[in-house]
Amino acid sequence: MKRRYLFITLAACLLPFLACRQQEKGKQDAALKNYYTFYQHISDSLPEHPAWARQQTKLQMQQTKDSLEWYQYAAIVLKTHFFTFDSDSMAYYFKLGKQYYKRQEKKTPQLEDLISEYYNIMGNYYSRMGSLDTAAYLFQTAYEQRLRGIQTEGAPDILINLADVRSRQGQYDQGAYWYRRALLICDSLHLEDKKTSIFYGLGQIYMSLRDFDQCDYYFEQAGKNFQQMLTYEQYVYLNNRGNSYYYREDYERAMSYFRQCCKLLGKYKELKFERNLCYLNMADVFQKMGEIDSSYIYLKRCKSFFEDIHYDQALYYVATQELGLALKRQNLKEARQILLSTPTPPQLETDIRLIRYEYLQQYFEENGNYKEAYYIQQLKQQLSDSVKNERVKMRVADATLRYAQDSTLMAHHVLIQKKENEVLELRQTTIFWITLCFFTLLIIIFLYMYGKKKRALLQAQNRRTVSTLRLENIRNRLSPHFIFNVLNQEMANRNPEEQKELGELVKLMRRNLEVAEQLCVTLTEELDFVQTYINLERRSVGKDFYPEINLNKQVNPNNILIPSMLIQIPVENAVKHALRGKEGDKRLWININKTDKGISIRIIDNGGGFKTISQHKGTGTGMKVIMQTIQILNTRNKESIEVSIHNSTLPGGETGCEVAFILPDKYNYKI
Repeated sequence: MKRRYLFITLAACLLPFLACRQQEKGKQDAALKNYYTFYQHISDSLPEHPAWARQQTKLQMQQTKDSLEWYQYAAIVLKTHFFTFDSDSMAYYFKLGKQYYKRQEKKTPQLEDLISEYYNIMGNYYSRMGSLDTAAYLFQTAYEQRLRGIQTEGAPDILINLADVRSRQGQYDQGAYWYRRALLICDSLHLEDKKTSIFYGLGQIYMSLRDFDQCDYYFEQAGKNFQQMLTYEQYVYLNNRGNSYYYREDYERAMSYFRQCCKLLGKYKELKFERNLCYLNMADVFQKMGEIDSSYIYLKRCKSFFEDIHYDQALYYVATQELGLALKRQNLKEARQILLSTPTPPQLETDIRLIRYEYLQQYFEENGNYKEAYYIQQLKQQLSDSVKNERVKMRVADATLRYAQDSTLMAHHVLIQKKENEVLELRQTTIFWITLCFFTLLIIIFLYMYGKKKRALLQAQNRRTVSTLRLENIRNRLSPHFIFNVLNQEMANRNPEEQKELGELVKLMRRNLEVAEQLCVTLTEELDFVQTYINLERRSVGKDFYPEINLNKQVNPNNILIPSMLIQIPVENAVKHALRGKEGDKRLWININKTDKGISIRIIDNGGGFKTISQHKGTGTGMKVIMQTIQILNTRNKESIEVSIHNSTLPGGETGCEVAFILPDKYNYKI
C-alpha cells in the first residue's frame, strides 16, 4: 500500500513538469515552423533584394527573444549583408552566433544546424575575398556541424561551396570529389533542384583541367534547368561558361556569355560584386580581341569598386590588364608606373600570374632588357609546365577518386538493401580489388619506368657510338688528304741537297699520324705542328713570306686543349689559296689571346680575301672536317666553340681573310 501511495505521489509531482516540457516543446515546434515558413517565403529575394529581405527579417526578430529562433533570423540578416558586401556587419552577426552556440551547454541537432549556417555564410564571404584557406576551413567546419544536425538537405550546398574552394586552390581532384559527394546526397534525398549547381561546378572543374569534352557535358546538363535557376545561380553558370570558351581562346563565344551575364546582373543593382567582376572579365576579353577602347572603359568601371572593398586579387588583375593596355599603346612610362604601384597579393591564382608574366616579358623586351625578359620567360615556362603536370596528376587523382567514390556509392546502396554481413563482405572484396589494382598499377609503372630508362641508356650509347664513328671517319679522311698534299708539293719541287727539309717532312708526317689518333691536343703541340708546316712551305711560297705567331703572356699553351689541326688547316688554306700566288709581301698572323669568353685564336693573311675560285682549288675537306668536329663537340657542351670566317681590311689597306675561333674555358672533349 505504501508503495502505491509513493507511486501516486511521484506521478503527481512529475505530471506538471512533463506538461511544462510538452508545452515548451510545442512552442519550439511552432516557432520553428514559423521560421521555416518565413524563410521559404523570403529566400528567393535574398540575392536579388537583400535590403528589403533584411528589413522584413528584423521585423520578425523584434517578436522573438534571445532564443534559437532569434539567431535563426539573425543568420538570414547575416546572409543579406553578404549579398550587399557589408563586411563589418557580417563580422558582428557571426560573432553573435558563435557566442550563443558556446553558451549552450546542450548541443542539440537544431543548434548544430544553426551554427553550420553561420560558418557556411562566412565561408562564402572569405571565398569571395580570395582567402581560400580560411574559406575551406569554415566550409569543412560547417559540413561537420551539419552532419550532427537534422537538416541534411542543406549539406549539398555546403559541399558545393567546399568543392568550389578546393578547385580554386588547384586541388581539382578534391573539388570533383566533394561535388560528387554532394551529388550522392542529392540522389539519396531526391533533391533534384540542387543538382544543377553541382553540374556546372563539375563543368568548371573540367574546364580548369582543360578537359573540354567533360566540361561541355556537365555545362549542358546544368543548362537544361537554366530557367529554373535562381538569379545568382544563373550568373555563376553564365560566367563559368564564358570562362570555358575564354580558355579555348574562342573569344567571340566567351564574350557572348559575358554579355548575357552582364545583362542579367543589370536588373539587380545590389549585386555589385558580381557585376563588376563581369566587367573585369569583359575587359580582358576585349583586350584579347584587340578592342582596346572597350577594354579600357570596362576596366575603369570596375576598378573603383574593387578599390573601395580592398579586394587585392581583383585589383592586381585590373593592374595586369592596364599593363597590357599600356604596352599595346607603347606607353612604357605608364607600364613602369603600373608595375611600381601594384603590390602582389599573398594568394594569387595561377592563371592571373601567367597573364602577368606574359605582359612582363613583353615590357622588358620593349625596354631592351632581354636578360630580365628571358628570366620572366623562364618563370612563365616553369609555371606553365608545373600547371600542366599538376593537371595530369589531378586527372589521374580524379579518376582514382571517382573509382573509389563509385565503389562507395555501390557499398552505400548495398548497405541499405542487404544485411550487415553482406555489406562487410562487399567492403572486403572492394578493398582487395583496390589493393590489387594499386599494386598492379605500381608494377606497370615500375616496368614502364625501367623500360624507359633502359631505352634511354641504349639510345645514349648509340649516340656516343655514332659520334665516335663520325669523328674517326673525319680523322681518317683528313690525315691522307693532308699528307698527299705535302708529298705532291715536295715531289714537284724536290732539291736533293736540301736534306734538312727532308727531315722536316719526315717530322711532319710522323706528327700528322699522331694527330690523326687524337681528338684534341695541347696548344703547344698544335703550334709546333704549324711551325713545322710553315718551315716546309717557306721555299715554295718565297722569300717575301713573313709568318708571325703571337702568343699572349696570359696564355699557357701547355694547359690549353684544342681540337686537332684547328690552327693548321686554316694556315694551310691561307698558304695554299691566298699567299702562294700573291705578288709582294706575303704575311700570315696567328694571334692567340685570353678574353672574357675564353681563348681567342685568329688566323689572318693578306692574300686578298676569301675567293670562291682559286688557281689552287682544293676539295674543301679540311675546313669541312673542322666544322663537323666542332659541331659534334658542341653538342656535348653547354658553351659552344664560336667560329667566324670573314674578309677584313688590314691596317695597310690590303684585304685579307680572317678565321677566328673562341674556345670556352673548361671545354669538354670527351664524347
